[in-house]
Amino acid sequence: MYDLHTHTLRSDGELLPLELLRRMAVLGYDEVAIADHVDTSSRPLVLEEAAAVAASAARYGIAFYPGVELTHVPPAEIDALAARAKAEGAVLVVVHGETPVEPVAPGTNRAACTSAHVDVLAHPGLITRDDACAAADRGIALELTVRGGHNRTNGHVARMALEAGCRLVINSDAHAPHDLMTGDDRVIVARGAGLDARACREALDLNITEWLRSR
Repeated sequence: MYDLHTHTLRSDGELLPLELLRRMAVLGYDEVAIADHVDTSSRPLVLEEAAAVAASAARYGIAFYPGVELTHVPPAEIDALAARAKAEGAVLVVVHGETPVEPVAPGTNRAACTSAHVDVLAHPGLITRDDACAAADRGIALELTVRGGHNRTNGHVARMALEAGCRLVINSDAHAPHDLMTGDDRVIVARGAGLDARACREALDLNITEWLRSR
């Protein structure tokens, strides 16, 4: 199992990075990204601290991907900031999409979907088909999430992704222990978004290392 969108107390989560990773290992996860919230001010510190736990994560059997979630960044700055994060050691760049429950700047989805340096657009709300197609062209994944509020548009996101031929990922956006999903929870999120058995398998069984290498 994988989860590409989790948070620690380095941003607004409740757990130390290693406590989060240990809990996920016990649940059966073997590929995990910590993508704490960053903007232009906090990015270097978050990446430095995430990299420090990579060896310990391996001892728990987890392939660990240090990442960031660009959050409430002006759309015009997203591509350059994503490129800078990659240059500074981020293996995975997530962008905080236009969820219906937060005042994310209009144009954020488009900026993320047209960037060569973004990997995942998280909880993208009522994403347009054109933006989903742009994401598909660049190998960017759209997120289906279990997180309350953000998950209101999972069905729409799934439909746009399938129409555009875009990759889907199932993430928790975990901030606390009770946010972490079991294997059964992940299936429910996928099926609840309207994915059939084949689409579920493609989303749930994605080999993250191979996908990132192919990008």
